[in-house]
Amino acid sequence: QVQLVESGGGLVQAGGSLRLSCAASGSGFSINAMGWYRQAPGKQRELVATITSSGTTNYADSVKGRFTISRDSAKHTVYLQMNSLKPEDTSVYYCYAQYLRFSVRFDSWGQGTQVTVSS
Repeated sequence: QVQLVESGGGLVQAGGSLRLSCAASGSGFSINAMGWYRQAPGKQRELVATITSSGTTNYADSVKGRFTISRDSAKHTVYLQMNSLKPEDTSVYYCYAQYLRFSVRFDSWGQGTQVTVSS
């Protein structure tokens, strides 16, 4: 199994910045992609940003130009730099990883980290 541990959430004012980190640990796997999703109360979980093993990135339209996803492949770690935060960004942010074990594809999810943006 692959375990994901997030850090970096917190409380900021509108217009501020936060940087989220997520580290994957385990053995016998290779990463296909990592990324971030978020889920606010009463809403479905939605994609925020992903990055593949080749470095290709994908962003939700609502965060383009404000958020940047990056990776450290050697450390199996993904980051989300969040700038110009808005109250509507308030959510629990979940790290995700798609990986292979013995040629079988799996998804893994972190426990989530709270991001709160005040007006």
